[in-house]
Amino acid sequence: MIARISGILITKFPSEIIVDTQGVGYQIHIPLTTFYELPEPGQPVVLNIFTQVREDGINLFGFISAKEKDIFELLIEVNGIGPKLALNVLSGIDAAELAAAIVQGNLKRLVGIPGIGRKIAERIILEIKEKVSKLPLDIVPQTRLPASREEEMKEDIISALINLGYKKNLAEEALNKACQDCQGELAIDLLLKRALKILAG
Repeated sequence: MIARISGILITKFPSEIIVDTQGVGYQIHIPLTTFYELPEPGQPVVLNIFTQVREDGINLFGFISAKEKDIFELLIEVNGIGPKLALNVLSGIDAAELAAAIVQGNLKRLVGIPGIGRKIAERIILEIKEKVSKLPLDIVPQTRLPASREEEMKEDIISALINLGYKKNLAEEALNKACQDCQGELAIDLLLKRALKILAG
């Protein structure tokens, strides 16, 4: 399994590059954040690599920083997110900012990333928030929100519950109860999980 490539940058495009390592040219898919950090062709380059092995071939995904690779590997664990969509996500937001949005349950910021709809954003928060919070990215989770953002977050939770098939009045009642039970901790994933538990009885 290839985890790192060091060689000479032969060609570079926003979505992929070719790196020559001892006479072998490796085609590597990259996010825009990595593209902007690359040297000019003909210069040495070192990339952190994620190797995808499929029946029809092997794909390499490269990242200038280890933190980008770490976030990428967590993103593709989410149901509905493959390597190409994960690259697209990282092309639209810095890895540290993405991690902060996930840890803080900032659904609006995630939905603002090209290619990410509400349902995928909700899955990202629910499925990998805990793992992302353990990454060494100097993230400070935000448990309290300004009043306007608090209301916005509650609307997002109610919308998520309605999308899951619950009636609006029941969703609102469950969310209000969840807010009381969570004692002011307003992380979106915590409230959503608690509301779902209440609705499930």
